Amino acid sequence: MKHIQIKTEDRIANIFLDRGKSNAMDTVLLEELNACIHDLKSDVAIEGVIIHGKEGFFSAGLDLITLYEYNETEIRDFWSLFFKTTRDLASFPKPIVSAISGHSPAGGCVIAICCDYRIMAEGNFIIGLNEIPVGLIVPESIFHLYSFWLGKGNAYRFLLEGKLLSPQEALTVGLVDEVVPANAIHTAALRRIKSVTQFDKETWKTCKLNFRKELLENLGAKKEETIEKILEQWWKPSTRSILKTIIHNLTNKTK
Repeated sequence: MKHIQIKTEDRIANIFLDRGKSNAMDTVLLEELNACIHDLKSDVAIEGVIIHGKEGFFSAGLDLITLYEYNETEIRDFWSLFFKTTRDLASFPKPIVSAISGHSPAGGCVIAICCDYRIMAEGNFIIGLNEIPVGLIVPESIFHLYSFWLGKGNAYRFLLEGKLLSPQEALTVGLVDEVVPANAIHTAALRRIKSVTQFDKETWKTCKLNFRKELLENLGAKKEETIEKILEQWWKPSTRSILKTIIHNLTNKTK
């Protein structure tokens, strides 16, 4: 694969996101992640999964520089794949942990909150959903996913202001489960996942999917209608202007 590496240890699959400095998401990264999840779901030799970022970044979210240049078909395909990947991650029947090694805003946060547990590195990092300030619509399905962990009140307030949280703030509100030194994140994630793989596999899987039944129904509902609304907003001149300014700032930072 081009942007993903997989290493297995003691029946645990470690998925390493590896696209550029910040693991920003394009169609190829999502295709590969989705293919990994599909294969690991049916692999009887794998008992659980840990998703890793890289030093300083779990994922910066959508690669706006690349997505801005997508044509109508490409951007529609991207959003369809994004929602499919979100639901496939959230419905993954085995324990799955995100090892959040750094910044994880927007789409990076979405990947993390699909998982059962989140371990985040200490440091000057941020996590949260800041789509509204960027000019992007937050679908109802993502609100349900966010509120699954934060409660509806916090999810509502945080989304409307595009709030990004520090690791300690995220721990306080339940967005992450643990905050550890960066060099201990893999050990902590492995310990967390091993704490549940000792249970009867079928019992654990059945309970997980039962507890997430309403969430998964919401993630699968009104997909086409949601994509239409996102695309309508995506192509508006006001949104394109905001995105162009963000891309200009991002490009200047890398020079």
